[in-house]
Amino acid sequence: MNIKIYDAQDFPSYLPKLNALYDDLFSHGKGFRSKLIQKISDHLKLEKKQIHLLAQTIEFIHNASLLHDDLVDRSHLRRNKTTAWLKYTPEYAVLAGDYLLARVMVNLSRYGNLQLLQYTAEMISDLLEGEWIQDSLVKDWDVQLKQLDEVHKLKTASLFKWCMRAPFFAKEIYSDSTHDLLDQLGAILGLLFQRSDDLLDFDIRNYENKAVLGDLKSGYMNSFAVFLTHDLDAPVKTQFRDCKSIEDVQSLLGKDFVEMRLSEFDKENQRYIDLYHHFLEQLKQEVGSEYQSVVEPLSKLPEPLYWRKA
Repeated sequence: MNIKIYDAQDFPSYLPKLNALYDDLFSHGKGFRSKLIQKISDHLKLEKKQIHLLAQTIEFIHNASLLHDDLVDRSHLRRNKTTAWLKYTPEYAVLAGDYLLARVMVNLSRYGNLQLLQYTAEMISDLLEGEWIQDSLVKDWDVQLKQLDEVHKLKTASLFKWCMRAPFFAKEIYSDSTHDLLDQLGAILGLLFQRSDDLLDFDIRNYENKAVLGDLKSGYMNSFAVFLTHDLDAPVKTQFRDCKSIEDVQSLLGKDFVEMRLSEFDKENQRYIDLYHHFLEQLKQEVGSEYQSVVEPLSKLPEPLYWRKA
């Protein structure tokens, strides 16, 4: 089943600029999170209306966060298009993001599942806290990987955790042990996805041809930058943060050194993939025979998320 995220009646027709902004925003997204929702929901045998609500909710929240992130980061491009704050003004971008979050709460309130509504509110709060902390780390050249992991748990991972848990809430499966396992699985997926995304910034497995060194140029040491330079001398770190290209990085640190650190980084993240499969086996035992089919699509997630395979 392919769920359309929104229709014209979802937003007021008397706000044409808002609708135009949303048309731009949603037209080029991959919708990965909503597709994950659909996969899990199909195996839980949720109704089509329930699946649409969940898929729309995660895409509204995700895209609201992008509208706000791009403005905070002063990014000029999103999905190879001019960002909303540049095209429509910063004020419109903020209001459009806020409106998406408001629609989420209105829609979930009408649905009437209090546990799902409360969990969603907590997740949005985590996103905002993560953005606040991340913004405070700009120009912090001594940031530690542990600090970045905490940001990723609040931001990227919170979205993945919601994708895992929300269908179970909608199915009225509230077992603490089940949701603890789903939370662990979502946290690992989020961490893997973010670390893989950070590698793209260094043109590693960059099959999407994203712009490189964008984080570093904006003063943000992402997870691979920290892993790459964590034990280097201060003068070298100072030169590193002034690198303008991958060639500059390789010239400063040596191509072999970069490859060695990449191999170590990959091995560390492979351990997270192994841990994911360990938790997934526990989930299989937890949910019993009735819902074991949900484990199969989940088992295929971590490798392509991190290694950026098709």
